[in-house]
Formats: sequence, structure tokens, C-alpha cells
Amino acid sequence: MPPDRPNKKRQLPSHPGRTFKPIRKPAPQAKWKGKDRRIAADITEVVRKRAAAEAAMAEARKSHERLREAIDLLPQGIVFLDAEGRYILWNKKYAEIYSRSADLFKPGVRMADTLRAGVARGDYPEAVGREEEWIAERMAKLYQPGECHEQLISDGRCIQIEERKTADGGIIGLRIDITELKRRESSFRLLFDSNPVPMIVCAIDGERIIGVNDAAVEHYGYSPAEFRSLTLRDLQAFEADRPWDGDPRADERAARTWKHVRADGTLIDLAVYSRQLTYDGEPAVLLALMDITERKRAEMRLAFMAQHDGLTGLPNRNSLRKRLDDMLTHTRRSDGKVAVHFLGIDNFKAVNDSLGHAIGDKLLRSISRRLRSTLRDDDVIGRLNSDEFAVLQSGVERTEDIVLLAKRLLHAIGEPFLVDGHSVVVSASIGIAVAPGDGDESDKLFMSADMALSKAKVEARGGYSFFETGMDARAQTRRKIEFELRQALQHEVLRPHYQPLIGLSTGTISGCEALVRWPHPERGMVSPADFIPVAEETGLINPLGLQVLRRACLDAAAWPDPVRVAVNLSPLQFRVGNLLTTVMDALKHSGLPPKRLELEITETLLLEKSSQVIATLHALRALGVRISMDDFGTGYSSLSYLRSFPFDKIKIDQSFVRGLCANHELQAIVRSIISLGRGLGVTITAEGVETEAELNWLRSEGCHEAQGFLFSPGRPNDEIAAMLAAQCESTDAAALRMASRVA
Repeated sequence: MPPDRPNKKRQLPSHPGRTFKPIRKPAPQAKWKGKDRRIAADITEVVRKRAAAEAAMAEARKSHERLREAIDLLPQGIVFLDAEGRYILWNKKYAEIYSRSADLFKPGVRMADTLRAGVARGDYPEAVGREEEWIAERMAKLYQPGECHEQLISDGRCIQIEERKTADGGIIGLRIDITELKRRESSFRLLFDSNPVPMIVCAIDGERIIGVNDAAVEHYGYSPAEFRSLTLRDLQAFEADRPWDGDPRADERAARTWKHVRADGTLIDLAVYSRQLTYDGEPAVLLALMDITERKRAEMRLAFMAQHDGLTGLPNRNSLRKRLDDMLTHTRRSDGKVAVHFLGIDNFKAVNDSLGHAIGDKLLRSISRRLRSTLRDDDVIGRLNSDEFAVLQSGVERTEDIVLLAKRLLHAIGEPFLVDGHSVVVSASIGIAVAPGDGDESDKLFMSADMALSKAKVEARGGYSFFETGMDARAQTRRKIEFELRQALQHEVLRPHYQPLIGLSTGTISGCEALVRWPHPERGMVSPADFIPVAEETGLINPLGLQVLRRACLDAAAWPDPVRVAVNLSPLQFRVGNLLTTVMDALKHSGLPPKRLELEITETLLLEKSSQVIATLHALRALGVRISMDDFGTGYSSLSYLRSFPFDKIKIDQSFVRGLCANHELQAIVRSIISLGRGLGVTITAEGVETEAELNWLRSEGCHEAQGFLFSPGRPNDEIAAMLAAQCESTDAAALRMASRVA
């Protein structure tokens, strides 16, 4: 509508009774208006897209600026290159690092051109004289990025370069100024390499040795290349820990003492100080190794002198007291005993007065060596004062063991000594105290043994004497044991344990000896040495022996054939007169074949020269039961006993076996007994075998059987049954293997 035309309703003429309809004429050029609208829409879309593009560009510029601001905050130099090696973006730190070439950095400029210009300016000292080669090497590293590398620039700084490719083929580069780190490394190298203290550097990961100084090379005897093939654990002799483990103290660990192994195999003691650091870019630990071997040796010498006698080298009274305390602690957890022997040289003052103190000192050293050779490894000998020694005997089960040791000691002292051409003969007296009966503390036992020694010197010079607290106390103890033993027999508390007998030709269990055990509700396992003498004195040995015999036969009947069981008989059991019937009843009740039962007697029984005893032995042997002579050689007429009765077995007493390998006299005795047994066609069994050396000697001499703690202590029947079952399985497996080989 034209703008000058009034915008109001048109007035129609009034004609009453007639109706008029308005006539609309088509607007002129209506067909052109639709086309204009389409053009306008296209223009609007173009404008909108342009505005959007401009907004995107503005946002991109903002993002670019934000990225620049972000990378400018980084302490490392950052550079972005396109796939052609042209600059896109870099931060301020990058420009600062390469300040002499920063004027060349522009977007689109190739890095190769800036490098070439920098080389021409002398910015890269490493390129002097080989400019094009250096540029080619640098560009190869750029387009084939891998590990970090370093670059020196003309102002003396060292720059670490790390570059990575992006997904679109571009490159991101990182530059770190490591000049100060290099200076510290140089200082470290100066202090490390020339330090007189052996030092090594270990990687925390894997404990690899990655650096050593010259002092370490000289001290250990390894070359640097050999060191780098080792770990710290290769140097440590025993410890599995690492010196830097544990809580830090001011980033430095307090020194600990370690044992290391040199290249020649010698051990050294070290005080090791550790400090963590970074070495060649990886976490590591610097170890300073102070050799304190000589100091430790001096300390050990001082400690030894504080605990040992200076003349003989034996433990002194303080050391003996500590060792006795340890033995007593162990004894409280077991049923064993400890015996303390105080040995005093009789009239030693006369030796000093007649031959001089120098000869006296040499005599004391000879005495100490001889006494020490008489003892077991578990026993301890020490020197108390000028002419007194002490022996601590552990693991005592029988009083007889104490007496046998005392006799051996006295015999050893009684043999002549040759000292500087002088033949010196001396004697000794021994006082004995036994724990826990005579005391359960070391001081008390020492006092008791000392009192017993005084008594021996007065009443039994040249012999031994046990400590006694009084007949009344002894009688009370005996009565208590008797009462409790009767109760134990009534309730069948006593049980046999079994110690294996080993056939030396086969190495298998050929039999077991029954050893009676008394589990006491208060005192634990009561030693047979405590109650067997009481049983014999009171006549309780007969019901005790009957219970042990019956139980042993029942147990053995379940063992595999032909494993035998050996039962000890007391001489008192023969005097009752019904021993043969008792044995027959036990065999019948258990079903054990007579040939699998051995009855052990001692020479004491044959001392009686009773026709009844001999007749009973022949009747038992006719029944098929085997008869053994126990503790052979400890009596007075052993050979004559062999004529009295044809024994099936002779058991060599343990007193001849202990210390066998170091005593030629014992070897001669045992060799004679073995030869005698072979001549008589009698099985020879050695008791008390405790070392491999004793076993090997006995086997080489043709001994048939052996028993002792080397193989096994006495064990309950269930343990023995398990051992025998395992032996049978092993034997069956061996037989199957042999059969398969034959097939």
C-alpha cells in the first residue's frame, strides 16, 4: 500500500434494500514477491553463516590465546611444529632458552632454516666444523623422535630435548634446561669417583648396581663391568633386606652392620650408609660402605676375653653360668636333666712348686685339651680358677650317664702328661650336682657342685661325689615316687616308647627297643633314671616289666614282619620264677611270633651264676625268643659270660661309641667286639650312635646294627608305625622299579 494513501475503511454508498459485495482486485506484481522472499532468506543464511564463522574464528583466537597463556606458564620450553617442520606455536620459555635465535621464530618458518641460521651465528658449539652433518643429525632426530637427547648451546647451558609426533604428523617438542643438574652431577662424580670410601649406586628397581667408584673396585676385587652385572644381593652374604629399607632419618639411614662377599670369597663386615638420589635419570640409592672388619674382630676379641679364660681359652665362670641358664631353660621344657661336674686337680700346687709355673700353665692347657676331647659336642667345659674346671652335661636321662662321664674324666686326667720333657702324673676329684633336683638356678647348682667337690677331696680323693641335701629329704622323695608309681601302675599310665634299631647293611629299621615312659600330670615325662631304681628297690619292677612286655608285644604284632621288638629285663624279674610263663602269655595274648621278640639282659644278671637264670634263658631261647646282652663291656668278666650262654646279640655300650672317632683306644675295643661277634656268629649292635662319623666307622668295621639319636629318639607307637609303613611303601616301590627293569 502506498505510504501517502490514508489507512481507513472505504465508505460505500447507501442504497436502502440493496446489498453490495466488495470487489478485490489482484495486487500488481504479486508474482515477484515470492522470489524476493527466497532471495532474502538466502542472504539471511549467508549472513548467519558468516557470523558463525566469525564467531568460531574469534573463539579459535581466544582458544589459541588461552593455549599460549597456558603454555607460557610452563617451566619447560614447548614448541609445536607441523608435519613439514614449520613453527606453529611456542612458549616464552622456549624463546628464552634459544634467545639468540628467537628473532627467527615465526609461524610458517622451518626449524631447519632457524637451525642453519643459528649454526651460522655460532649458537651450537657441537656443530663447529661439521655444520651440515650436525644439522642432518638434528633433523633426523626431529622426524624420528625416540629417546631424550641433550644439546649444548653457546652460552654454556645444557638443554634436554624430548620430541613426540602428533596424530596429524606434527611434532611437539619439550626443552628442559638441565645445566644445574649437570653441575651437580659433575660435583657428585668428583666426590664419588675420587672418594677413598667404597661407594656403589644401586637402582631401586631390581637392586642392580649401576655405578661404582674406584675405591669399591679396589676393595671388592670386581671390575666395573663385573659390578654392573651384579645386584646388591650378590654382594650380601646372608642378609635378604636392603640397606635403605625402613624409616628414613633426614633422608639418610642410620648405619647398620652387614656382611659382604669379596670377589675372592672372603667375608667383610661393613657399616652401610644409604641415601636416595636420581642417577642417570632413574631412582637410585647411594651406598657408602665403611669396612669395619678389623673393628669387629677387635670387639670379638674383647668379648671373647670377657667370657673366656685367658690361659686355656675355655669359657670362664660367667660364661658357664650363662650357658647353664640356657640349659636349664631348655630342661624345663623337657624331661632331661643337667649335671654340673666340678673337677679339681689334686695337689696342683706341688706341680707349680716343683716344676715351676710355666710348666704348670702348660699342664693346665694340656688338661683342658684332654678333657675337651672326652666330651660330647653338647657338653660344655670351662675353667673356674687356677686348678678347677667345670663340665656341664646336658640331656641326662640316667644317673649312670653322669657316673660314666665322671669316670671318663677321671681316667683322662689320670693318664700321664708329657710337658717339656717332663712326665707329669696328676689326679682329680669331682663334685657333681644335678638339676633340677639339686637346684634349678645356676648359682645354686654351682654352690652344690662346689660342696660336693669339697666332700670328694676329703672323703674320696681321686674319685667323685654327688651333692646330698640329707637322708630325710632323699627318703621323702623316694616315698613320693613310690606312691605315685604305684598309682601309675594301677591305672596303667606307663607306656613304652620305641627307639629304632637300624640294619647297617640295608639302612632300614630291623627292630625297635621298648623304653618305658612315665607321663606325670605335674612333672611331665619322668625320667626312667628316677623311678626304675625305686621300682627295683620296692619290687614294683615286676608289675612294671609285665605291663611293658605285654604292651610292647601288642604294639609289635601290628608292625610289618620281620621287624622285632626288644624289651629290657631286670635281674629281679628272673628271681620271681615265673618269667617264662609271663613271656609265653604275652606272646599268646598278642599273637606276636616268638622270633620277633628280643629280651635284653645285662651282665649284672649273670654275676649271680644262678642255674635258675641259665635255665630260664635256655627255655626262652628254645621258645624262639632271641636273647641279647645289653651294655656289653661295662661289667667285669664279659668274655666269660659268652661261654655261659649262646647269646643271639651283643649290644656295645654307648660309652664305647661316644667319642669313638677321636679315640684310638675305643676304636680298638669296639673293633675287637665286632670281630668277636662275627667269630661267634652273633649280631653286633652299637648303642648311642649320634654322629655320621661314628655311623660310617661302625659300618666300615662290619657292625650289623646301630641305634641312637642320629636315627631317632624313643617315639610313641603311632609314630613308629607310621615310620614302618613309610619304609614298607619305599621298599615296595623299589621292588616294583626293579621288577620293571627286569621285565
